[in-house]
Amino acid sequence: MNVLQSDSPLIVYVDVKSPYAFVAIRPTLALEVELGMKFDWRPLTLDIPSYLGSAEKKEGKVVASSGRSPKVWNAIRYSYGDARRYAKRQGLILKGTEKIWDSSIANIGILWVVEQDRDKLGGYFDAVFPPFWRRELDIEDVDVVKSCLAAAGVDADGFDDFQSGEGRALHDDLQPQFHPHGIYGVPTYVIGDEVLFGREHIPYLRWHLSGQKGPAPDIAYEIEPC
Repeated sequence: MNVLQSDSPLIVYVDVKSPYAFVAIRPTLALEVELGMKFDWRPLTLDIPSYLGSAEKKEGKVVASSGRSPKVWNAIRYSYGDARRYAKRQGLILKGTEKIWDSSIANIGILWVVEQDRDKLGGYFDAVFPPFWRRELDIEDVDVVKSCLAAAGVDADGFDDFQSGEGRALHDDLQPQFHPHGIYGVPTYVIGDEVLFGREHIPYLRWHLSGQKGPAPDIAYEIEPC
């Protein structure tokens, strides 16, 4: 699978453990419905310790930390605060994670749903993202991910083998391709030869996918009704 190529008009890269991906899911799904299109949703499992260091919390207090300067901590706090504002406008709860999760199994679940029953992808996202960000979901447990598949109405039979075999291979094949192709975070949208990071590009995506009528819109977050 080539990270920049798809039969779909738009590729969307997300990671369950990203707060910015979390607040982009619903607006991007809504755009998909609005335009009557099916986007190509794919996982990008972030290697957060490689660029932001690592940390673990218990009851809100840091109990272990490595490679995080005060500047990095401030940037992380700002990122969560920024994402939390947009989560609140969608009626969602976004609590900071207490460790850096391995989200690969839940992300491989995206590939499984696309393969098994693409129309239930939104249901899978609803079963995974909101409870994870309420700190209610162990996304490193394959049985928990299977329960999320079942909650979305997706047959989970065979997922054990998929997440350790074919699905894992597809997932792992994508990962080393990202940085060389200018993809560093989520959500990332690939449209034609453009790589766009962040949900602030949704107005532009709508304009582009709708035929580019009139001037291109400004790059800005769309504000959902309260």
